Amino acid sequence: MMKHNTFRRAIQSAAAAAFLATTMLSGLAHAGPTLDKINQRGAIKVGVGTTPGFFAPSSDGKWQGFFVDFGRALSIAVFNTPDKVEFTSSSPQQRLPALQSGEFDILLSGVTVTATRAFKLGFHFGPTVFYDGQGILVRKDLGVTKAADLDGATIGAQSGTTGELNVADFFRKTGKTFTPVTIEDTGQFIDALESGRVDAITQDSSDLVGKRTQLKKPDDYVLLPERLSKEPLAPAIAGGDDRWLELVNWTVNATIQAEEWGITSANVDQFLESEDPAIQRFLGVDPSFAKDIGLDPKWAYNIIKTVGNYGEIYDRNLKPLGWDRGYNSLWTDGGLLYSPPFR
Repeated sequence: MMKHNTFRRAIQSAAAAAFLATTMLSGLAHAGPTLDKINQRGAIKVGVGTTPGFFAPSSDGKWQGFFVDFGRALSIAVFNTPDKVEFTSSSPQQRLPALQSGEFDILLSGVTVTATRAFKLGFHFGPTVFYDGQGILVRKDLGVTKAADLDGATIGAQSGTTGELNVADFFRKTGKTFTPVTIEDTGQFIDALESGRVDAITQDSSDLVGKRTQLKKPDDYVLLPERLSKEPLAPAIAGGDDRWLELVNWTVNATIQAEEWGITSANVDQFLESEDPAIQRFLGVDPSFAKDIGLDPKWAYNIIKTVGNYGEIYDRNLKPLGWDRGYNSLWTDGGLLYSPPFR
């Protein structure tokens, strides 16, 4: 039996190598205007934000963070290397027009999926990679324990975001009043809160957790328990390239599926010996699946080996900030993360 398995894997490896050679000659992942442009340029252009844990340059200028890792995973899917990707910080006011104009191939900047952005602006969204909700960060000395206690407060919100509308809707529904202060640069949120210009600031709770760590005295501030909205954050691309959309979809799904199977960057090589046909297709031991979709047979293996599964990406970047998985757990653990089958 062992000799038979070894012979079978040798044939599969030879087939995978032959397919990869053919694919590389014809242009990996070729089809559609965005992917054509990416292949000709030799790099993926990604729009990001500046929130610790999610996307931030290190002291040596190298981008790192939760969303950044998904950008590197995409580079692996297209080019078989994590380094052919260019990250550029873009404000909420600039990022969607920049995507429309072709300045970016994809936004991994914490974009909320909305019907208006899909229908009116013509954007397509990949899978939700982070389930978020808008929160409110307040000074503890105000003595408030819930958002409704902020009646008459001055609240800072970033201009050009859904946050402005959400906080207005919340106070309208509760019959309370507040004074809005629009702030364009999120870097000014810290100064506005510490100087007393505003009593509170409101953004996605993921942003506020990062902002709290940047305050001079973080323990003097508290994130209120309410979430004013649903904020599913997903990769965003311009319409018109279905192939690019599917590559984004299945790159994200690969990290989720790997975690469900227990495949990590540390043990992925052991799973190459798995007898499970689904895992064999996923990791490229059986190259037939990759041949059908036109990718390197080991594209998913390379992503997991280099970047890790979803849980590894989450723990590496967000756990140090105190984030619990919550909704961002696998469906098998009571969360919302679920990958379609790889077949």
